[in-house]
Amino acid sequence: MKFGVVVFPGSNCDRDLVWVTQGLLNQPTRLIWHEESDLSDIDVVVVPGGFSYGDYLRCGAIARFSPVMQATLDHARAGKLVMGICNGFQVLTEAGLLPGALVRNRDLNFICDRVPLRVERTDLMWTQGYQKGQVITVPIAHGEGSYYADADTLNELEDNQQVLFRYCDANGNATPESNPNGSLNNIAGICNRQGNVLGMMPHPERASDQALGCVDGFALFEGLLKARPAIA
Repeated sequence: MKFGVVVFPGSNCDRDLVWVTQGLLNQPTRLIWHEESDLSDIDVVVVPGGFSYGDYLRCGAIARFSPVMQATLDHARAGKLVMGICNGFQVLTEAGLLPGALVRNRDLNFICDRVPLRVERTDLMWTQGYQKGQVITVPIAHGEGSYYADADTLNELEDNQQVLFRYCDANGNATPESNPNGSLNNIAGICNRQGNVLGMMPHPERASDQALGCVDGFALFEGLLKARPAIA
């Protein structure tokens, strides 16, 4: 399986992802510059965290027009896998690959912490390495990570089981107190209706190496390898 990690001016988590996919999983991986448009050799496109184009207009708003994102749209529409993490999640919503938007955190401050997440669904390749209802700990680092959508969109997400990760307390309860940024319905990660596009604010790549003291995010990447025959 070949991973492609998109690099925008301002990306800062691209090398973290390469370390996971190439360094830990031993999978071929290449960095994809934002001006590239040929993704024909890639199985999984990953849009990393950071500050694409400096977030000068709105997080992800400029990145959506880049050549690589136009190619990523085609990649996703062909049923291939796309993952957006943190700023990557913002880019995917701006590009229309995922519904809703990411807005300023509830308290208007940047948050850098490790938080519990509840895994909501495990029948997709992204989450098949977890147990339904399992509580994992994953780092967050964002200033505009509060998930927002209108009531109809929220209802569709819940009805179609598109919410994959939810902020919770240590016991798995999704409470207002366990919501770090004010995301509606404590949403931390969602997929599209087809299940091939994932967006999440927490950083699973920062919880994948034993050297960092937490590997709760690694199962997300390992699950993709288990699904390799289906992807091919």
